[in-house]
Amino acid sequence: MPKPQTMKPQTAAKKLGVLLAETPAEFQEGVVSRDELNALQAEPPEWLSNLRRNGPHTRQETARRLGISNSGLTRSGIGEHLTTDEIKAVLDEMPDWLVAERDILAQVRAEEARLKARDAERA
Repeated sequence: MPKPQTMKPQTAAKKLGVLLAETPAEFQEGVVSRDELNALQAEPPEWLSNLRRNGPHTRQETARRLGISNSGLTRSGIGEHLTTDEIKAVLDEMPDWLVAERDILAQVRAEEARLKARDAERA
C-alpha cells in the first residue's frame, strides 16, 4: 500500500485559507494528509469555521473582504491580520485610501476585460 501524501501544517493552513498561528496546537504540530485536508474542507470542525467566520484573516482574505488588491492592502499600511469586526469597522469608516484602492482595482479589472475581449476578437 502506498504511503499517503502529507503536507506541512503551514501548507495545509494556506490551503484552508487560515493563519497557522491561530489553529489548534495539534494541527500546528503534526502533518496533514491529503485525506485529512479533504475532510477538513468537506466538513470543517468548529475551530476552522470560527476562524473563517471571525478571523483573524489572511492578508488575501482581508483584501478580498475590503474589495481591494493585496498590493492595495500593502500600500494602505495595514500590517497585521484583521478580524471580521476590524474589517467591518474599516468598511463603515470608508477611508479615502480604501475608496482610492477600490477605484484602482476596478480600473485594473476593466483593462483586463478590455484586453481579453481584444484578444478574443483576434483569435
